[in-house]
Amino acid sequence: MNGFFLIVPLLIIRYGVLYAVNRDALKRAAFFPPMVGGEKAAYWLYQLSTAAIFIYSFFVKVKLQSNLLISGMIVYCVGIVLCIVSTVNFGRPQRNGINTKGLYRFSRNPMYVAYFLYLLGCVLLWQSLVMLFLLIIFQLTAHWIILSEERWCAAAFGEDYRHYMKQTRRYI
Repeated sequence: MNGFFLIVPLLIIRYGVLYAVNRDALKRAAFFPPMVGGEKAAYWLYQLSTAAIFIYSFFVKVKLQSNLLISGMIVYCVGIVLCIVSTVNFGRPQRNGINTKGLYRFSRNPMYVAYFLYLLGCVLLWQSLVMLFLLIIFQLTAHWIILSEERWCAAAFGEDYRHYMKQTRRYI
């Protein structure tokens, strides 16, 4: 089976589900806050790693006869479920604009956690060191983007967001 078929659900969730839940949320999800210093380089590496994962998926196959098939499917499916739930939660922020319900009660960045698990499932199902390398780049650069998002949210939402940061972990 071609690896691209594992990426299709992510595209449907990221764009289709989010659009169905809240059209404005799709615009919010595409917003990247102003970045400073190394965050700018991280942003471009993040975009390149995302594009590379997408393109690479066309050239890789799922290893169906593998010892990692079951664990890969479990991690992949957990990633899908978390992507769906966190995307729906993201599409329904509170009136003040901050997401603190659903998975956002436990993590300030459940979508990034979901993407990591989703893509880790792909690594296991594809058994690809190239994909593992791309995932590491993706995740490291996502951290820099998260730092810029947190700085922007603290400035935009003030004390409400700073309180949320104290109460809720960045990841898990």
